[in-house]
Amino acid sequence: MLNVIKIASRNLRRYQRRTVLTSALITLGVVAVLLFISITGSFKELMVGQITDSMLGHLQIHRKGYLASIDSLPLNLNLNQRQVAELEDILDGDDAIESLSMRIKLGAMFSNFMETTNIRLNAVIPDQEIKTVPLLSDRIIEGDKEGGLLQKGQILVPELIAKGMKVKMGDEIVLVANNKDGSVNGKTFVVSGILEGISGPGGRDGVIHLDDAKELLRIDGVEVSEIAIRLKNADDLPRVLSNLEAELATLKSEDGKPVFEVHTWEKLSPFYNIAQMIDLMTFFIKVMLVAIVLVSIMNVMVMAVYERINEIGTISAIGTSPGKIMALFMAEGFLLGVLGTFIGTAVSLMSIAVLNATGLTFSFGRQSNLALAPTIGVGDVIAVGLTVIGIAVLASLQPAFKAAGMDPITALRHV
Repeated sequence: MLNVIKIASRNLRRYQRRTVLTSALITLGVVAVLLFISITGSFKELMVGQITDSMLGHLQIHRKGYLASIDSLPLNLNLNQRQVAELEDILDGDDAIESLSMRIKLGAMFSNFMETTNIRLNAVIPDQEIKTVPLLSDRIIEGDKEGGLLQKGQILVPELIAKGMKVKMGDEIVLVANNKDGSVNGKTFVVSGILEGISGPGGRDGVIHLDDAKELLRIDGVEVSEIAIRLKNADDLPRVLSNLEAELATLKSEDGKPVFEVHTWEKLSPFYNIAQMIDLMTFFIKVMLVAIVLVSIMNVMVMAVYERINEIGTISAIGTSPGKIMALFMAEGFLLGVLGTFIGTAVSLMSIAVLNATGLTFSFGRQSNLALAPTIGVGDVIAVGLTVIGIAVLASLQPAFKAAGMDPITALRHV
């Protein structure tokens, strides 16, 4: 087999221009795929981090049916004290969970004493919320980012409402809300910060203290709308989700129906659809790479067979078996695939290093100057390399089979 590789290598050197052009085409395909995977992968990772670490968390647990009615923020589907205690017992037993945040979500009327508009609110315990969504404080464009998010009696107002209602730091505003019994209550708050908008649901959400929400809604005891969860490692998400679903399925109401539902950020954010589109685009880019390699290698090998018909006839006449002739041409395709993959991988890694050194940034929605850090995993490099080499060998199969099946006398007569 080693001799076949040596002969195949010598044959490729005989036709240097063709070898260089074919290898360059394969290299271009490999570079395009690896760069696309690294950049889009970085984009996805960054945006997932922005969404989970500034708003959602990795997982959320609600009472069954809450998410289907979340547009109306139903207070009658909040988790009660006993249910919260059950969930805390389950969550405390999972070492993969880093932190959790109790939230009450509510709708209210926002008044600056001259105008009124509606607002959505997340009522939180500041210490829990900062640990669960650590990038939330980075969204504070006016106000103290280091002071523990907010105190009782304070509100973080979303930028869009702050501009529309012309409120600024230190202003007093009034929130008016209905509790689940339908009675109306109001409470005065001081604007302690302005929150930068974020794309998608949550871009118009303000933040208040959980105790203020309980006072505004006249809630006694423990009651929350959701529990947001942050994991120590986001890669543990599928395992943690599976475990939670299994444990929560055992908790049923008196009529035997499930009490809780758990959802990942993927179910809660529209960005997941964008992530799926990126994965689909990556798939089609890989298909294009396969097409490039297949066409270029097959074209080269067909021409090689045609130009070397006399040579094939000669080696066949002196006793070279069809299997060795076939192996010779397939080895040439293999070497072309290896050469293009090696050069393409080297160029891709150097390009990724250059992109990281130059500091590639982009804007997403209302967020700007988000820094990308393109990386490529060893698994992706190996997968692309093996695909290219495998397709190169496969593309050589038909021309190699044709060469091996030639009649020696007919081949020797070829002009």
